[in-house]
Amino acid sequence: MRKLLYGIVVVIVLLIVIGFALPQNGRVEVATKINANAATVFAQLNDFRRFSLWAPLLDIDPNVQVLYSGEHRGVGSTMTWSGTVAGSGTQTITASDPFERIDIVMNRGESAEANTWFVLTEDAGVTTVSWGFETNYGLNILGRYFAPLFSGVVAREYRSGLDRLKELAEGLPAANFSDLEIEQLTVEATEIAYIRTTSAAEPGAMSDAMGKSYFEILNFIDEHGLEDAGAPLSIIRNYSGSELVFDAAIPVQNVAESTPREGPAVKLGSTYDGPVLRIKHVGSYRTLGETHGKIASYLAAHGVARNGPAWESYVSDPGSVAATELITIVYYPIILE
Repeated sequence: MRKLLYGIVVVIVLLIVIGFALPQNGRVEVATKINANAATVFAQLNDFRRFSLWAPLLDIDPNVQVLYSGEHRGVGSTMTWSGTVAGSGTQTITASDPFERIDIVMNRGESAEANTWFVLTEDAGVTTVSWGFETNYGLNILGRYFAPLFSGVVAREYRSGLDRLKELAEGLPAANFSDLEIEQLTVEATEIAYIRTTSAAEPGAMSDAMGKSYFEILNFIDEHGLEDAGAPLSIIRNYSGSELVFDAAIPVQNVAESTPREGPAVKLGSTYDGPVLRIKHVGSYRTLGETHGKIASYLAAHGVARNGPAWESYVSDPGSVAATELITIVYYPIILE
């Protein structure tokens, strides 16, 4: 019996010695190529609500409960989960370098935290995404022994997740919005004098239609003693066949009760009141279509819903500013999440 006990002790000591000799850190990194620009892919990683659309957590446990807290996206964004199969834990974005890298700290309720990260590199519209995982087992001897098995499981889950990320990102609009100047704010309604008009969806035709409408609106303003109170606007309503329907408008003030609000051509109304995305466009009016395409891509990539017609504010005077320097502010009403 004594020899048996000695043998058991020797085996235990040997296992401990071998355990401490095993690597202390477990590390996994897998990668894939996605036929989408880095800005679109980054949006799926930088927001845990988008993350949940493709990450393998729901595959592991369809009944898992997920809560979101902290910032909506980027640094400080936190996701907490609890499930029978997936277990429980939290992960928080600790660093977010737009379109290049995201770092996340994960805690599954164990003694040691784990770090995960995404690295993005784009070449000719194709983005390579690397997804890494690293944990320090410290004095956890059992964890060191099972590290290779656990790393294999993580690698399989990550490859599955990247496959789903690829499918999601490649199904989104392809326009690259990384160069847009976008800010989110809340605007207040302002009174406008406007004419609803139509034109072919072509810059020259739209410019002619706007010019005629603005001329009538300015005459209306003079006739009724109003004052213009801002840059001319166009509020995009919809398409009717091959034609664009929009309101040519000018902000006004000094509107009296006697001022006619429903004239035969010019009407009085007000702009949208609420949360918007505001985008600064610099350049020719002919390139505004490209900017709207990029905004549509941004909205889709971030899962942001529109809340009404977009409008453009023509800040610069095209008669005195070069086409390449024209400033147009584009507004998109949105629904806050």
